[in-house]
Amino acid sequence: MAVRPKLLAVPPGDVEPKRPKVLIYGGPGVRKTWISCDFPSPYFIDTEGGADLKAYRKKIEAGGGAYMGQEQGSLDFDTVISQLQALAQVEHGYRTVIIDSVSKLWNAALTDEQERLGSKDAFGAYKKAPTRQFMTMVKWLNRLDMTAVLIAQQKELWGLNDQKQREMIGYTYDCQDKLEYELHLTLRIARIGDSSYAYVGKSRLPSFKTGDSFDWTYPNFAERYGRDVIERTAEPLALASQEQIDELNSLLEVVKMPDDWQTKIFKAAGVDDWPEMDGQKVTACITMLKNRISA
Repeated sequence: MAVRPKLLAVPPGDVEPKRPKVLIYGGPGVRKTWISCDFPSPYFIDTEGGADLKAYRKKIEAGGGAYMGQEQGSLDFDTVISQLQALAQVEHGYRTVIIDSVSKLWNAALTDEQERLGSKDAFGAYKKAPTRQFMTMVKWLNRLDMTAVLIAQQKELWGLNDQKQREMIGYTYDCQDKLEYELHLTLRIARIGDSSYAYVGKSRLPSFKTGDSFDWTYPNFAERYGRDVIERTAEPLALASQEQIDELNSLLEVVKMPDDWQTKIFKAAGVDDWPEMDGQKVTACITMLKNRISA
């Protein structure tokens, strides 16, 4: 007798609010970095050396944060990804991860890949490996129980006017094209006089409506999103143990599942393999497979 499928959704009120994942961009000198350092307990990944000055280091230290610069591997995708994986799985006191700038990390990866491919680079081949690394990085950012602030450089946005002539129509971020679709919120930062302002672009958050603007300060951001969410202690992921994975693989040798079953499980969980899965989810899969055997 076949086991009936089980609905997995839960009441919306039972879903704990997630930490914000935010992309900010703007021209130089608008206080993208300076204000970001006010976010609680920042783990600051500095790809540009912009926060290497004493005033920034002091601000990060005073906020209970830590600094990772180019000497520690901030310009290497694999190193950055490994740091995000560690932040996701290890108990620590950090509440915010900042990458400044994600533009330099992305563009450096593209340049390195172009140089590696040389004459073999054709039809945008140099973008393939960096794009895979970039999406892996974003996947781990979204799994982190930490606020993520990705700081990007600004570039001109060009389009066609009413006369079908090409002209500059505004500004956008300089990074991987799909980045803003993977995050909760995009803010363009601008400075007028002594004040900085955040202009809301793409948003999935009711408290940040597209087209809105507000003074770019941490207290203003926290008030809109929810200070209790942003400032709570980070909870590490409880990933599947090797024993769980071994038991699961043994069951899969016995139970015949549809060819796309594993792919769907991974896609729903946002992972690429079983060792990246939450232990509870792997336990649920094991229970389901055992039920199929006993049915």
